[in-house]
Amino acid sequence: MFKKFDPSEDVSTSTQVKASVQRGIKSQIHASHPNLGEAVLDELLPKKPPLVQYKIGPHLMLYCKQSPDKGGDEPVFFQHRDGPILPTLKFVHTYPKVEFTSVTVDKGAIPFLLGGANVMCPGLTNPGGEMPADDDEKNGLEKGDGVIIYAEGKELPLAVGMMTMSSRDVRKKNKGNGIEVSHFLGDGLWATEEIQ
Repeated sequence: MFKKFDPSEDVSTSTQVKASVQRGIKSQIHASHPNLGEAVLDELLPKKPPLVQYKIGPHLMLYCKQSPDKGGDEPVFFQHRDGPILPTLKFVHTYPKVEFTSVTVDKGAIPFLLGGANVMCPGLTNPGGEMPADDDEKNGLEKGDGVIIYAEGKELPLAVGMMTMSSRDVRKKNKGNGIEVSHFLGDGLWATEEIQ
């Protein structure tokens, strides 16, 4: 999604986000990442200054924090179509103690992830891979859930993506694409410090 992203060419319009829309964004983030409390969200996304929404292509929104001292806006969250609102990797690296919904892939998946490949099911089910546990009534992760992707033995995440099947199906099938990667270390969004 952001493999060849260039803010000077790909960003079309920008709009300051209304307070009511910002509250809606916070509630969507809280729904996607239930471990984040209201206090944490208020600290991560304060009311002032409001977020700025940048439109990228026909289906992608990038939400940025205004940073008057830098002169530009810092990307913090993004959303593709009506999918989950996902944090940027730099934002997650800035706040490593915040508990976003996450998975861990085994060591063998690292070079593929850094090249922008999607996460295959065996990368999540092999020794070293980890997903939230399923219980009798509820899946640990549902299809369409946004996740932060860590790698076995690494302290900080390598990518951000969206589940293409539930965690129960990943464990049962153990074949095919498990997570569609949207943003990874070294892509165009990672290289973007700010948007003017």
